[in-house]
Amino acid sequence: MHSRPPAVGVLTAGGHLLRLRAAGTALEGTAAPMTDELVECFNCGHSNPEWAQVCRACGVPLRHGEPILAPAGRLPTDRDSLLSIGAVIGTILVAVLLGLFVSGLNPTEPSVGLGLETPTPSPTVQPSPSESLAPSETPAPSVSAAPAGPAGTLVFGAGLDENDQVIEPTDTFTAGMDFAHTVTVPEPWGVSTIGEQVVRILDDGTEEEVQGGAPIFSVVPDLTYAGFEVPVDNLFTDWGPGIYEMRVFAGEVLMAVGRFTLAEG
Repeated sequence: MHSRPPAVGVLTAGGHLLRLRAAGTALEGTAAPMTDELVECFNCGHSNPEWAQVCRACGVPLRHGEPILAPAGRLPTDRDSLLSIGAVIGTILVAVLLGLFVSGLNPTEPSVGLGLETPTPSPTVQPSPSESLAPSETPAPSVSAAPAGPAGTLVFGAGLDENDQVIEPTDTFTAGMDFAHTVTVPEPWGVSTIGEQVVRILDDGTEEEVQGGAPIFSVVPDLTYAGFEVPVDNLFTDWGPGIYEMRVFAGEVLMAVGRFTLAEG
C-alpha cells in the first residue's frame, strides 16, 4: 500500500490557495489562468487585468469577485472626483477674485451729461432807464451792554449806629463833622482786611490819588458789611476840600464805589 505524499499549500497575494506536491512540480489548486478580462479598481476606477493583485494606478489591493459598491454618501469620495471638484471650485474662486480686482481698477465713470438736456440761456432783461434802484438800508449797529459795576454799595453819613450802619446819610461834609461810611456786599468778605482807594476828581476830569488801596482796614470775614468813622477835620488836613471818589477792594476785586465832597464853610 502506497501512502500519498503530503501537499504543501501556498497563499497568493490575491487570496488564492495553491497546493504543491511534495515531489514534482505539478501545481494543484484554485489559481485562475491569465485572461484578457479586466477588473475595475473600487478606489479610483482604473481598469486592471483580471490577474492583477493591486491597482496599477493607485496601488490599492484589488477585490476579485466582490461587487463594486457605489459611494454611500451624496458626494464622491474617490481621489479623481475630489481632485476634479477641487479644481472647479478653485477656478471659480480665482475668477471671482480676478473680477473684484479688475472692478477696483476701473472706477465707475461719472454720468455727466447722460440723458440731460442742454439748458437754453434765457434772455437778459435790461432795466428801464426810468427805473431807479433804492439803496438798501444799512442795519443799525448793535449796542453791547456795558459791563456790570461793583456788586456792593457804599453809603456815606454823619455817624454809625451800633451795627455799623450809617446814620444821617449825606455825601457832603464840612469842618467839625464826622465822616462815616458803610460798605455792604452780597456775600461774606472772605478776607480779614480790605483796601480803600481815594482819588480827587479835578476840574478837567482827571484823577489824583490821595490814598492808596492797600488792604489796611480790618473786617469780619463772615460778615457782609463793614463801617468806618473818622473826624472830617483829619480829611481836610490830609486832602483839602474837593470832590473825591472812594473805591473799596477785597483783594484785587473792586467791591463798591462812591463819591463825596469835602466843602469849606
